[in-house]
Amino acid sequence: MSAYDENPFGEPMVDNPFADPAIQQVTRANANVQSSLEDYNPFEQEQVKPQIQINSTYNAAVVQPQSQNIPSTQPRVLTTTPSTSVQITTEDLQRRQEELDRKAAELDRREQQLQGNMPQLNNWPPLPDNFCLKPCFYQDFSLEIPPEFQRLIKHLYYTWMFYTFTMCLNIAGGFIILLHKGNFTDLGLSIFYIFLCTPASYICWFRPAYKAFRNDSSFNFMVFFFVYFFQTIFSVFQAIGFRNSGFCGFIVALSQFDSTAVGIVVGILLLGVAFCFATTAVANIMMITKIHSIYRSTGASMAKAQVEFATEFMRNQHVQEAASSAVNTAINSQFNNRRY
Repeated sequence: MSAYDENPFGEPMVDNPFADPAIQQVTRANANVQSSLEDYNPFEQEQVKPQIQINSTYNAAVVQPQSQNIPSTQPRVLTTTPSTSVQITTEDLQRRQEELDRKAAELDRREQQLQGNMPQLNNWPPLPDNFCLKPCFYQDFSLEIPPEFQRLIKHLYYTWMFYTFTMCLNIAGGFIILLHKGNFTDLGLSIFYIFLCTPASYICWFRPAYKAFRNDSSFNFMVFFFVYFFQTIFSVFQAIGFRNSGFCGFIVALSQFDSTAVGIVVGILLLGVAFCFATTAVANIMMITKIHSIYRSTGASMAKAQVEFATEFMRNQHVQEAASSAVNTAINSQFNNRRY
């Protein structure tokens, strides 16, 4: 029965659609959402914000939750706690100061040498200050050699050093032969050769090459090529190693092999010395070829070398003293002859 049937004389009774429980639940939900949006404050404290804290003890980053009682407006600070403090002692400061002073003095010395205000102090061979012998030569690749030739001269210097090392091994080989065969000839000659060939090779072919590239000297180039050619032939002779020659070359090394284990070991050791001599010979051939190609490209000639020799010969102090003494003697003798 409808509303009209209940009260035919009154106003019609119409059902309220908002009285439905489902409609009321949706309405309350929308009201709660609207209320939450109106009451939302973006500046309020967030519930949990991660904060990165570095634990310096283990040198690792640890993520820790931020406390809720700290206002969100406070900036997050990356805190570190040093595990150890850096301590510089007085000895370290003094050592660093001495090193800086030494470098400054070296730079000042090089500057004065370039300006010609200070004589060059010999620094080779590098001997201790309290040693009985003093350095005989001045050698500085970075200061005296042009940059485009520094690498070549260093390689030549390393070749000389390897040759010296091989001569030391040759002494060890002579000592092995003495123990194995009882022959003292190779050991005695190897000791004689190292005292003769090591300084002679430095003075006779490395120093001329060093001065040739330092001063662009044709005369020193000629001296270097003349001596180094015979040095190359001599290194091939050393690699061959004839018996009782004082060099542990291939012939001497192969002659030590026999049916015994000791002979095989001795032969292998001497073959190592022979291969070092062979390496020196190959390095000498490569160096003389490369330096000769550079020499030809510089426009040097024999006539230029002769002019340089005459100039340097006349500039020599001993030659000038001898010439002046001869002239004075001739003048005095001529004057005495005229008096009598």
